[in-house]
Amino acid sequence: MADEVKIYRNWSSPYGLRIVWALDIKGIEYENIFEDLSQKSPQLLQYNPVHKKIPVLVHKGKPICESLVILEYIDETWKETTPLLPKDPYEKAMARFWAKFVDDKLLPSVWSVFTEKGYEAKKEALVPAMQNLEFIEEQLKGKKFFGGENIGYVDLALGWIAYLLDVFEEVLNLKLFDADKFPLLSGWMKNFCDAPAIKQHLPPRDKLVTKFQLFHEKFQTAN
Repeated sequence: MADEVKIYRNWSSPYGLRIVWALDIKGIEYENIFEDLSQKSPQLLQYNPVHKKIPVLVHKGKPICESLVILEYIDETWKETTPLLPKDPYEKAMARFWAKFVDDKLLPSVWSVFTEKGYEAKKEALVPAMQNLEFIEEQLKGKKFFGGENIGYVDLALGWIAYLLDVFEEVLNLKLFDADKFPLLSGWMKNFCDAPAIKQHLPPRDKLVTKFQLFHEKFQTAN
């Protein structure tokens, strides 16, 4: 039943979208509860008193926090549906490693390009971001998705790249991604965004551009 599964998120958070995508891939009914992060609801603060952040998945009244943890919970709870993680222990460990790499290394390196002040500083920050993308490109050799033929755990962790990189490029007026240099990742981005479970939940691009333009202006004018 839909009332057994609720997800607290906002319209644009890539972390919340991971959960929506996973639930749709597995065919699980759920209720979206959209949060205004400038005025967080008492329910969100009750369910996530430690970090006070989205996303939070509530299943049968029990909250689970942190997007990668939630993805594993979904996979273990609904085992009879499309798996997100491999069964093989080594492959599962590698999937966890690369998902954590995305959150701990890749995302901060791309975000630092966005937050740096001035064109030259941004170009300098782009170097480690490109190195991290090269690591990701290597993992796609011989595969359609990171887990093989179907979208899985690492694909969901990396999903933000597929729809945000070109938004960042427009806002920054700076080339962040060269499809010729990253042909495998470029192909993955198209395959990922074309998947029905993903495509129907992608945030409106014009709203994303407006949102990140405001963010960028804020960073550029900060002391």
